[in-house]
Amino acid sequence: MKKVLLSAVALLAFGFANAQEEKSANGGFSKGDVFVSGAVTLNSSKTGDFKANSFQIAPKVGYFVTENIAVGAMLGYTSDKVELGDSATNTGFGAGAFGRYYFTPASQFSLFAEFGANYMSYDNEFYVDTDGSLNAADFKSKEFGIQLGAGMNYFVSSNFSIEAGVGVLGYSSNDNGGNGADKTNTFSFGGDWRAVTFGVNYKF
Repeated sequence: MKKVLLSAVALLAFGFANAQEEKSANGGFSKGDVFVSGAVTLNSSKTGDFKANSFQIAPKVGYFVTENIAVGAMLGYTSDKVELGDSATNTGFGAGAFGRYYFTPASQFSLFAEFGANYMSYDNEFYVDTDGSLNAADFKSKEFGIQLGAGMNYFVSSNFSIEAGVGVLGYSSNDNGGNGADKTNTFSFGGDWRAVTFGVNYKF
């Protein structure tokens, strides 16, 4: 009987250790974890004399303050240029903060809700070809935005996970350069499943 009990205990201990090893191999988040992600995009197109180029980089870092809640910060830089005889260049730099609630963070797969706020400053330059001479004009604008979104996180290894997200509710306000210019206020509601974002996270 004693041998049977010892064998059962050993079997249970082995099963628990194996389950813990599998859980670790499958990843998952816990309190104190740090993850980094972001976006890098480059687009270039040409149709006849029309040329358009755009570049964006937006690194993001998050920290789990509790088992379910992560907070973080992000930076962003964008550059857009359009040419068709005349040309226009738009560059922007900004920063933001976000908070997330993960429903099952320790699991390989988890859904999350995210609230974020960001601030962007844009420098807009226009070059107009008048009688063979280029006349330059530029103005600066500022934009503030808040958004609520949802997403999912799936670990493909103990450190790397795939992430997908979609915006649900958003508001932004652009001063269009100020100096008496009318502001552009934008409000959006409803998930646009044609605009789902995908990314990769690395967990430390």
